[in-house]
Amino acid sequence: MADTPIRVLLVDDHQVVRRGLRTFLEVQDDIEVVGEAADGDEGVTRAEELRPDVILMDVKMPGTDGIEALRRLRALANPARVLIVTSFTEQRTVVPALRGGAAGYVYKDIDPEALAGAIRSVHAGHVLLQPEVADALLSQEGPPSPGRAGSLTEREREVLSLIADGRSNREIARALVLSEKTVKTHVSNILMKLDLADRTQAALWAVRHGITD
Repeated sequence: MADTPIRVLLVDDHQVVRRGLRTFLEVQDDIEVVGEAADGDEGVTRAEELRPDVILMDVKMPGTDGIEALRRLRALANPARVLIVTSFTEQRTVVPALRGGAAGYVYKDIDPEALAGAIRSVHAGHVLLQPEVADALLSQEGPPSPGRAGSLTEREREVLSLIADGRSNREIARALVLSEKTVKTHVSNILMKLDLADRTQAALWAVRHGITD
């Protein structure tokens, strides 16, 4: 366990939800709740002030919602990893959130211990999606176009397979006996060749096209 706890910001318009999350997370030795916000606008402001490691954010909120907050955080190059925690399962909500830069998407009925694990996972650089969420995004991607896979080198295919397995750059480097810098270069090349925006889309593309172990 790391000496420094994972700093978490809670962004949800329901006070009872924030209170429940705080109560549970504060008993975790490696997680520290550093602040709360009641909407996306306040969430972005607090994220810039507090610089949390992970933001737990709802999608539907009055005023600035979670989708717009994600876009603003990305525009500000805020390094926090955003884990969407919501009760909304519609594709019209899932897809924009993931394309907006969310590192994970889980539902509010998730088991508390699983939520703590999700926070640790996205903090470590993993992409975390519940199966139903992955299905929702894949259904929007259109039919597979395996031709683009042919542009990948064998090493890039190996890296892509490990991304789909939820591995961080550090874990990929260890698995393939490479430096993290080299892995980052491979990831950038993969995204460029496949015309993808981020690791989440790369992971889903790999699953859809069968580039997994």
